Amino acid sequence: MKCRHCANELKFVFLDLGHAPASNDYLNAEQLTQSEIHNPLRLFVCEECWLVETDDYKKAEDLFARDYAYFSSTSQSWLRHAQAYCDMIENRLQLSSSSFVIEVASNDGYLLKNFVAKGIPCLGVEPTDSTADAAEKLGVPTLRKFFGTETARALVNEGQSADLICGNNVYAHVPDINDFTAGLEIVLKPGGTVTLEFPHLMRLIESVQFDTVYHEHFSYLSLGTVKRIFERAGLRLLDVEEIPTHGGSLRVYGCRTADSRATSPRVSELLEREEKFGLKKLDTYLDFQQKADVIKNDFLSFLLEQKKNGKVVAAYGAAAKGNTLMNYAGLKTDLVQFVCDAAPSKQGKFMPGSHIPILHPDELAKRKPDWVVILPWNIAAEVVETQSAVRAWGGKFVVAIPTLTVLP
Repeated sequence: MKCRHCANELKFVFLDLGHAPASNDYLNAEQLTQSEIHNPLRLFVCEECWLVETDDYKKAEDLFARDYAYFSSTSQSWLRHAQAYCDMIENRLQLSSSSFVIEVASNDGYLLKNFVAKGIPCLGVEPTDSTADAAEKLGVPTLRKFFGTETARALVNEGQSADLICGNNVYAHVPDINDFTAGLEIVLKPGGTVTLEFPHLMRLIESVQFDTVYHEHFSYLSLGTVKRIFERAGLRLLDVEEIPTHGGSLRVYGCRTADSRATSPRVSELLEREEKFGLKKLDTYLDFQQKADVIKNDFLSFLLEQKKNGKVVAAYGAAAKGNTLMNYAGLKTDLVQFVCDAAPSKQGKFMPGSHIPILHPDELAKRKPDWVVILPWNIAAEVVETQSAVRAWGGKFVVAIPTLTVLP
């Protein structure tokens, strides 16, 4: 396999999680009796450009199908994050009714609906029909395409160049990151701004967030690697912010190379911190597997202890990261009886691999489990708040990552 950015031969495995199904391939009852495809889930690190990337087995068209089950609007904290971003960027860029905003991977309109409400013209680019349908019901114009140079040129030919291009949690999901980034440059107006948010590789390594690894994530990104990818596409980093979403993410601001705006000193400061952390040293990557295995084994020991003591364990949040954790640990319904999730698109289905049933959150009060494992640990505070009734019958919340922790 060769690096998807620089084409260097990949020799070093960063993480091997065995074989797993696609993390968002939720199953219906009929599919439980059919064979389920499991592909190797491995990450390599490129010692030339330091991009961390998956071993490719599935095409994006298969991973992000028309009935894609992830809807961004399910999380209230994510909706608040999107609204705060829109308010901030409107002021920072002085956006108005004469501006044009494009969001790449606009999902169910969770973000662009804020620009619609502000009277700022916008367009979502979203390949999955299930989420695009929801966005259009909110009045968000949506182009049902994967984004890249071909889509970008078509937009430009139609006079749809952007003052702002935003992409939240899409950059890691694109198989051809060079073509995607080149597309950003093509559709961006001179003087326009690109903002991308993605989980920060340094935080993944620091907090052993191995459950964020799944087939839908093709790349795991540092600022240094993004700088290199941007420059190849004719873009320049303007600024960077460290934000708390998804366990620690970056929001990068980019522009065309010839843009007259000065680069924020925060870019060089973070690049220096990444280097000191060791993101350009192979040893930083090669000891990660052992740390992930410790977390998995501690989690399994906890579940086995609860089973031995006759306790009922449920989970909350049928998130992709939860599927990675449970499939790597080899869990079935004997250790985790059910998962509750607020997304109607997942309720009544089963987790891929583990086949644990996904139920409405109301089932927690009916079944009264002793323990609730919060799988999307990045929104643990939101889950504890919305499901506080669990404590009324003596139930407890626990997360497995970065360490097994019973929540206060």
